[in-house]
Amino acid sequence: MTLSCPDRVGIVAAVSGLIAANNGWISEAQHHSEQAGARFFMRQEILSDSLSFPIDELRRRFLPIAEQFKMDWAIRDSAQKKRVAILVSKSGHCLYDLLSRWRSQELEIDIACVISNHNTFRGLVEWHGVPYHHVPVTPDTKAVAYDKMVTLFESSQADVMVLARYMQILSKAVCDRYPGRIINIHHSFLPSFIGAKPYHQAYDRGVKLIGATCHYVTQELDCGPIIDQDVLRIDHSDSPEDLARCGKDIEKTVLARGLRYHIEDRVMLHERKTIVFR
Repeated sequence: MTLSCPDRVGIVAAVSGLIAANNGWISEAQHHSEQAGARFFMRQEILSDSLSFPIDELRRRFLPIAEQFKMDWAIRDSAQKKRVAILVSKSGHCLYDLLSRWRSQELEIDIACVISNHNTFRGLVEWHGVPYHHVPVTPDTKAVAYDKMVTLFESSQADVMVLARYMQILSKAVCDRYPGRIINIHHSFLPSFIGAKPYHQAYDRGVKLIGATCHYVTQELDCGPIIDQDVLRIDHSDSPEDLARCGKDIEKTVLARGLRYHIEDRVMLHERKTIVFR
């Protein structure tokens, strides 16, 4: 169960009281009050077999509380795996990592398909038994290519789109169509080095920390709400190639962690940022 609403007294008591009144077992509970905007956020995990009725009935019984407190809310069944569509270009370290975590059941997801503007990873993906779609993108065919990509995403019944180093800028139409459903990994500690070649930008500035940022995609390039970040200390002796090599390890770890937070419904969007219940 996730919810947000205007902050006031009695929210936790009302929600927990309803669950307790129906013998529900709360296995995890997290709350956050955003002081600046007087907004309250909550995430609770409830053991389904502790209730004597199905999830739809829980939603029905919860509705009066949601209306009373003017909540934006959702109750989801964690047994239903989210379907993920992965977009990739020619750099494969994030794709390899996600496929490995999926195959070892470290990530509880279904990979609906992989979409790429190159054929580089067709053999790898199809060996894993995952549908692979080659959708070339050129300056003259972007609109058509993105329409096809949307069609593939919808037809595969995917819940979330993951840009695993997909080196294309999505159109405004695509970004607006899936708010909070497109996850990107940027090989930079945003917003310091936006766009192409951030490691070269970092090297030229003589930075002492490099990092990666997992964020939701918006129309504004590399400026969407941040889900997760990590950094690595470097020094003057590291070349741009050293930075890129070390950065790949951070990128795949941060992307996998950010995706995990998303699929476990731990991320709540609030204006230009996120509340992440880790």
